[in-house]
Amino acid sequence: MNDQRKEYGKRPASGDTGARTRKQYEKPYGKKSYPNDRRGFGSDERDYPKPVYDRPYAGDHRKKNAEQKGDYPKKPYDRKPYGKPDERKPFDRNEKPYDRRRDEKPKKPYEPAPVENERDEQPYLLIGRNAVREALKSGRSIDRVLVTTEHDGSLGEIVTLARERKLVVREVDRKKLDELCMPFGHGGKTANHQGVVAYAAGVTYCDVSDILDAAKEKGEAPFIIVLDGVEDPHNLGSIIRSADCAGAHGVIIGKRRSASVTAAAVKASAGATEYVKIARVVNISAAIAQLKSAGVWVAGADMQGESMRTAAMKGPLAIVIGNEGEGISKLVRDNCDFLVSIPMQGHIDSLNAGVAAAILMFEKKRQDAE
Repeated sequence: MNDQRKEYGKRPASGDTGARTRKQYEKPYGKKSYPNDRRGFGSDERDYPKPVYDRPYAGDHRKKNAEQKGDYPKKPYDRKPYGKPDERKPFDRNEKPYDRRRDEKPKKPYEPAPVENERDEQPYLLIGRNAVREALKSGRSIDRVLVTTEHDGSLGEIVTLARERKLVVREVDRKKLDELCMPFGHGGKTANHQGVVAYAAGVTYCDVSDILDAAKEKGEAPFIIVLDGVEDPHNLGSIIRSADCAGAHGVIIGKRRSASVTAAAVKASAGATEYVKIARVVNISAAIAQLKSAGVWVAGADMQGESMRTAAMKGPLAIVIGNEGEGISKLVRDNCDFLVSIPMQGHIDSLNAGVAAAILMFEKKRQDAE
């Protein structure tokens, strides 16, 4: 083999009768060769086996025809489901595997349904001299009374009433009372406590039937105030105070999206919460239906209603007062028997909810007196 390779590339000597052609002297380095197959070495025709990947397959003609027509289906691995390369999310080796339980919302602990007529457990602050004095007179349970060191005017009377009931009376600095009443003030100012604050239990709410029974015991036609979405506790306290002065038998408020009887409401009512029955219901419309079944007419306070001077407001009546901004809701308005309005003069076309309620209450009492 080595001898044959050495003879390649040599020119034949002159006079050599066995001279070879030029093609026979070309080196086969540029052609494919197989070490295990030396057939045809040094000859013109070499029978090398054709590679497998060069052999045609049955679908060649179909692929060629489809490419010419332009409807050859794209390969699924040519698609780019991740968008542009710069928009792809970089691979993070520290990323934790997805856990389905991680996105599940935590289950809320079991809460028992509220019991009707249940007394609020959170203590309330009775702020102001009138509120504390009326609470002491009505016999309401009070934990302790905080007063300033200066007992002037009616403050001495309050201290005397508290000691007669054998309650705990503590003299504190005025700054201490300012700190306690700060959450119930307006504009960053503390509420006007007038030098006295009392810790008392919450208001006991009643049912709508209790209000109707109270009117029946007095032998009077039911007169009830219904509040639909009154959110300001000061308006609530003002309405309760006006209801007591006008002789209303009770006030109905909602449990949701409505103000409850807090310390601010008790302060604004000047102690009227001790004498007026307050019912807190889940659905105002259902409470109105209960009043209708008891023979009570329902009048809604609305600017589009009939004037209160001509509206018939005598007899058993329930006056509905709406939200400070939106007024009475559509569903409650549809359940009212009629709408009543207050005649207005001037540039402002609306009144405060507490003021409007007081005007309608005393207009109803005026018509009853005729």
